[in-house]
Amino acid sequence: MSEKIIIFDTTLRDGEQSPGASLNVFEKVEIAHQLANLNVDVIEAGFPVSSQAQFDAVQQIADSVDAIITGLARSIDNDIKAAGEALMNAPRKRIHIFIGTSDIHITGKFGDSRYGYNLKEKQSTIMQMACEAVTYAKSFTDDIEFSPEDAGRTDIGFLSEITEAVIEAGATTINIPDTTGYTIPQEFSKKIGEIKQRVSNIDQAVISVHCHNDLGLAVANSLSAISVGARQIECTINGIGERAGNASLEEIVMALKVRSDYWDYYTDINTEQLYNTSQMVTGFTGMLIQPNKAIVGENAFAHESGIHQDGVLKKRDTYEIMTPASVGITQNKIVLGRHSGRHGLTSRLEMLGYILSDEQMDNIYHRFLELADKKKEVFDEDLRILMGDDSKNQNGYFTLEYLHVNIGTSVIPTASVRIAFDGQIVEESSTGDGPVAACIRAIKRSINLKDSLTMEHYQVRSVTGGKDAQGEVTVRLRSETGTYTGRGISTDTIEASVLAYLQALNNYVYVQDVGTLFENISAA
Repeated sequence: MSEKIIIFDTTLRDGEQSPGASLNVFEKVEIAHQLANLNVDVIEAGFPVSSQAQFDAVQQIADSVDAIITGLARSIDNDIKAAGEALMNAPRKRIHIFIGTSDIHITGKFGDSRYGYNLKEKQSTIMQMACEAVTYAKSFTDDIEFSPEDAGRTDIGFLSEITEAVIEAGATTINIPDTTGYTIPQEFSKKIGEIKQRVSNIDQAVISVHCHNDLGLAVANSLSAISVGARQIECTINGIGERAGNASLEEIVMALKVRSDYWDYYTDINTEQLYNTSQMVTGFTGMLIQPNKAIVGENAFAHESGIHQDGVLKKRDTYEIMTPASVGITQNKIVLGRHSGRHGLTSRLEMLGYILSDEQMDNIYHRFLELADKKKEVFDEDLRILMGDDSKNQNGYFTLEYLHVNIGTSVIPTASVRIAFDGQIVEESSTGDGPVAACIRAIKRSINLKDSLTMEHYQVRSVTGGKDAQGEVTVRLRSETGTYTGRGISTDTIEASVLAYLQALNNYVYVQDVGTLFENISAA
């Protein structure tokens, strides 16, 4: 009989750790609902102890989404308590505990002598910490997952020893992470096989794997682990995540489905929701999908070669091993306009996976009408962009009230902006080498920003087709405290640039003490 592979989605935790991919609470909850529509088994909703926003997101997802919801925690009581409290109301909940186990992690993170004077003593301390953490977590839920961090580079003897100990302490899932994407498939599958042989109580836990893509082998390593006994795969939508990303959920699921003749395994994933989920994550994170990305890329079902076109037209499976419809890509384009009405917009958004309250619908409908006035025909791609753009601008500290730009071949570019913030309105003008530079200078002058922020990245791209296409601008600002990314969407590239810059400023302000950032701001 076929065996089920559990799909553990960590888009909202590891995926969000992609540089520039931070999500707010609203976006996390929306994605979690769509992951439930996709029918993933486990949703890792975040790292509750790391911030109030992370805690709130995990709590809201736990309260409203039908799946096993898990929160990440280090092997520290405070982390575990935060995860337990955030997950309190979840009907099905899991706490995911981790601790570094490779020699590199041990000497780097546990170098202090209080953990021991040599590697063996430190390993003993780490094993004790892990077991105590699992025991404490059991006071919140019986579903406990344990990850020996950097297991891919951990000595198999110690890895087996700590695995057996945490299972004895009550862990029900053992996740073997290739944290640095270092291993190759033959090596990784051999390690999983050795764990099964060496750990006497391994049959009391589910073996899971969590593979990173630093060498482009995350999916291959995950599939190799399945062949030797792993029954849970940790992955992300579009393969986003730390550094080069994680194993791609859509690639793993479709590999198992398309090659069911080779692997006698299945998942419960509703594959016809893969494309919608992929597009939602892209819209909210701003992380672009390369055109040649397997399963969900723009070119995944495109054929340019004459021989390929001829073959596909005569018999589709000559060059396609799956149909676009099997992953949710349809040929029909639903077109909305200013006369479509609220019901038509609501219905289409629901089909795309978005579930909005009446208040949220009021806001998005107003923005939809503004967009329909500008571009007459609004496609699915526009709606996805509209949803992502709208969520980024919720509760922003700075908002754009007015923008006027004067440019030409014989004039110096000049910009005037009116910015609203904290109940005040400020207005300022400036010149620049170009219209975007003039706008940014005007913004800086209007708020009298004292901290030094430098723009280290500026990118423009078209996100929809046609002469009235919407343009997306992404900017990344850097200060002494870190980097802050902003994204703006508009049919006018200059306006999109201003919106992106303001969003980056809002992200910056979110983590700062506002009172210390600005001086002498007076209403215009």
